[in-house]
Amino acid sequence: MTLSQRILRKIVKNEAMASDPPEIYGWRVYLLACSACFGAMSFGWDSSVIGGVIVMPPFIDDYKLGVKNSPESAALAANIVSTLQAGCFLGALIASPLTDRFGRKWCLITISMIILAGVVMQSASSGNLGPMYAGRFIAGVGVGAASTINPIYVSENAPRAIRGLLTGLYQLFIVTGGMLAFWINYSASLHFSGKLQYVFPLAIQALPALLLCGCMLLCQESPRWLARRDRWEETKAVLSRIRNLPSTHPYLEEEFKEIVDQLERERQLIGDATFWKLQKEMWTIPGNRNRALISIFLMICQQMTGTNAINTYAPTIFANLGITGVSNTLFSTGIYGIVKVLSCMAFLLFMADSLGRRRSLLWTSIAQGLAMFYIGLYVRIAPPKPGDIVPPAGYFALVSIFLFAAFFQFGWGPTCWIYASEIPTARLRSMNVSYAAATQWLFNFVVARAVPTMLVTAGGPTGYGTYLIFGSFCFSMFVFVWFFIPETKGISLESMDALFGVTAAPEKSLHEDESKPEETTQAAAGPSSSEHSQTGVAGLNEKAPARQQQIEVAG
Repeated sequence: MTLSQRILRKIVKNEAMASDPPEIYGWRVYLLACSACFGAMSFGWDSSVIGGVIVMPPFIDDYKLGVKNSPESAALAANIVSTLQAGCFLGALIASPLTDRFGRKWCLITISMIILAGVVMQSASSGNLGPMYAGRFIAGVGVGAASTINPIYVSENAPRAIRGLLTGLYQLFIVTGGMLAFWINYSASLHFSGKLQYVFPLAIQALPALLLCGCMLLCQESPRWLARRDRWEETKAVLSRIRNLPSTHPYLEEEFKEIVDQLERERQLIGDATFWKLQKEMWTIPGNRNRALISIFLMICQQMTGTNAINTYAPTIFANLGITGVSNTLFSTGIYGIVKVLSCMAFLLFMADSLGRRRSLLWTSIAQGLAMFYIGLYVRIAPPKPGDIVPPAGYFALVSIFLFAAFFQFGWGPTCWIYASEIPTARLRSMNVSYAAATQWLFNFVVARAVPTMLVTAGGPTGYGTYLIFGSFCFSMFVFVWFFIPETKGISLESMDALFGVTAAPEKSLHEDESKPEETTQAAAGPSSSEHSQTGVAGLNEKAPARQQQIEVAG
């Protein structure tokens, strides 16, 4: 056992970590996860860079944003910002059928090209709103598609004991991209002038897209996608490579058998995977419907915390709390980004696969609500005035912004993506995550479009009501998690059915369009047991010890 594997076992405390072979935690699985998550870095980078750009004087002059803090200026800034989220909504919806047809790897490579095209248009818009809108929308299509495919790809490759850690890298790369964007904005405000001051931050958005393209060319396709295409030999070869185990190892044979068995059960249940049959399977079978609704509501809750209001409009919010000067507000935003990155790293290392998903969501709901309420009450009771020294209560309001960022990264930031990508059954995973991601982007769009106006109207010119509204949503999320979110840490993807339940839909409903039910079911079920023995299931050690795990539904 290597030093890194020993350290990992000290940090991650769950049954799977104790029982699974240490070889599966080799460098390949981490490199694979990081490579895919450059798409998440584009998410964070593109979402965060614009908040600093729209307060730069050269950008305000070139794009004619008008009088600062006026409703008209706020509306135009909201249009520029929210166009990205509109594209993301479309990208998240179309990603599911595309990634099921063409695979995770090549879809991510194509996505990187789409993002690059959008970045070029933004950088070259030169004060014209049309190309700026078009560029942000096109980049958004790529970012939205990546938000669907990234978590799927990582969760399908991750060992179960550290699936929370690896899938949570998606959130870490989001906040890292945001942090880098914040500091690039700050540096540009200090060292550049004129048009270059905002063109440089817009152009450097291309970096994570280039890294995504280059790294994914070196990665393998998802073994679970290969299995769904009946490419059994490739499935086993890829599993052997990323698990760092020989193909005859009992652990590998058992994982492979779990994949095969689950696919056979799914095919026998619903037959060929047409779009409408998958829709029927998702919404008529209670276990699948519950998982889809949980994923969707988690993403709604995530956005209604107000996190992306702060991410996107951080410079404006810091100015409202008494921080004066463009450079000072951008510097405060950079510190905010660092807090998010460090908090997310701490969560992924020490809490995601040890404390678990459910408890992380519960305590951070209350903590986020308290932070938001303090900020709102401070702005209501003692609103900062230009030129006044910031009082101690004002500095604590600034600290509350940083605390909110930390609390979000300890729970609602990474956990929602982990949960939505791990709970669906295999054949519905891409569709489930696609709907969850599209919901996230829809409500992200709503927040991005509404917040500039809320900050100058909700509760009066100070906008204190904005923080109280988001704080109230945070408190209400505690109730949702308490009653509807079971724990999933340490449970394999193939064992989620035992936790959430899947019941067979009525025979007539499933096969009403089939003239020969028996023949159709047999054909749709894929290779028989004897056929599997010729296409990749051969050599499975039927006597391999089953990995026993206790599945508990908390609350």
